[in-house]
Amino acid sequence: MIEAMSDLPLKHIVRQPLDGAGAAPPPALILLHGYGSNESDLFSLSPYLDERFLIVSPRGPHTLSPGSYAWFNLDIGPNGLRIDQAEADASRLLLIQFIQDAVKAYGADARRVYLMGFSQGASMSLNVMLSAPELLAGVVAMSGFLLPNAGEHPLTGDRVKDFPVMVVHGLDDDLVPVAQGRACRDALSDLHVALTYREYPMGHQTTDESLDDVSQWLSGAVSRLASADSR
Repeated sequence: MIEAMSDLPLKHIVRQPLDGAGAAPPPALILLHGYGSNESDLFSLSPYLDERFLIVSPRGPHTLSPGSYAWFNLDIGPNGLRIDQAEADASRLLLIQFIQDAVKAYGADARRVYLMGFSQGASMSLNVMLSAPELLAGVVAMSGFLLPNAGEHPLTGDRVKDFPVMVVHGLDDDLVPVAQGRACRDALSDLHVALTYREYPMGHQTTDESLDDVSQWLSGAVSRLASADSR
């Protein structure tokens, strides 16, 4: 882990690449935690992720309690999930700025920036992709859901056509039911992204199996871009 820049718009922690590549700008992987968690949560998965990545894990801007943060407030009532849409929109814009600033600050390769989010962080990852796909090379969404306004972004098919996306979800998820993952799959398929969709016998969590698949997907995505650049 290296010291994080204090002048970026979100508090965060960083892992530098471990592959010893040296002078070449590294690919960046930005990790977005879930509701009530913090920047250390997904960062703990760093040892299982490709050593080529510069890993940056920001903290959500809304404090719920000490050590507990969110990208937007939400509640689950008799009519289902309700979110603070204004906060979600503000966090999306904040993340777009953070991504651009972090890439410059840490000398990452702007053509190889990936988002990986869990639960609420997955929803934010997809929302950023749908509004600013040009900033990203791929997205992994774990146990998340599409935000209600996700379809309102002024997208054309060409902007996200063949965009690499991996969606994983637990069949036994009692917080974000698998129906949400399937709805996400269907909506993204309609946009003709390059979608990889997986379901696992798990709850609202990651498992060795799901993490291994995610890690392999990310490594493959980075390798394909590196191979294309070398031609």
